Amino acid sequence: MTIPAEFGLEGHSDADVLAHAITDAILGAAALGDIGAHFPDSDPRWRDAGSLRFLKHARELAEAKGWRIVNADSTVILERPKLKDYRESIRASLAAALGLELESVSLKFKTAERVGPVGEGLSAEAQAIVLLARP
Repeated sequence: MTIPAEFGLEGHSDADVLAHAITDAILGAAALGDIGAHFPDSDPRWRDAGSLRFLKHARELAEAKGWRIVNADSTVILERPKLKDYRESIRASLAAALGLELESVSLKFKTAERVGPVGEGLSAEAQAIVLLARP
């Protein structure tokens, strides 16, 4: 999903901080390392890759180890653009990639109150927690 803005984030892949945070949360909860171990920025295959691909791969890896995702809770921290009008579309996209019902995907937005690089509009952050269970 593209959010209209006069600027954007830069990264080796598509710089989707939210999908990256959830991917890392899945990998961490399943003790499978981190996103850099699976999708190193030194590998040209991942240049401009869509981060939902990473998310789906992390889900598949966790499932292969006998885990299932129960829910995901995430927060995006940035000053602008405001994302509240995109909340439901983003949640639906994440739910589909995670193989979850919409009710199992929480998404919150915060600012950094003009403090630090995020507050100055120089960067964005995302935090995520996922609950895994063995069926």
